[in-house]
Amino acid sequence: MSESLYIPESVTKAEKYEAILPQIEALISGEPDLYANLANISAALKEAFDFFWVGFYLTKENQLVLGPFQGPIACTRISMGKGVCGTAWQKGETVLVPDVDAFPGHIACSSASKSEIVVPVFKGGLVAMVLDVDSDQLDDFDAVDQEYLEKLMEMLGKQL
Repeated sequence: MSESLYIPESVTKAEKYEAILPQIEALISGEPDLYANLANISAALKEAFDFFWVGFYLTKENQLVLGPFQGPIACTRISMGKGVCGTAWQKGETVLVPDVDAFPGHIACSSASKSEIVVPVFKGGLVAMVLDVDSDQLDDFDAVDQEYLEKLMEMLGKQL
């Protein structure tokens, strides 16, 4: 197991995802501990893309509860249907928000967050957790992020 990532420079966003996804898969495939894997996924995405905030919220007792993350302190609990994370959980689908201030009911854990993407992770057909990624730039996420983050979360879901 390698404890460093090869992150190519001067490449497209898609090429960067293509380079890091197999490395993340190798990193987590031999580790049975969920929290260790979530921590490493968060760190790898933060390191590769310099996201403002990246981490996980896990479904517990009918709420999303903060899990491993990289970035400033965050909201600890989120109810179903509340904010971007709670909406992704409720709908069971990725929610991409170009401007969080324009999202009805956005939960501002940090006023520096400007755009966000939240991707659900499924176990047994139910949302077990969500990956939450925030940027301090408006309209920072697109279909490329959605495609590759969904692939990564599908990979993670198979290990649950």
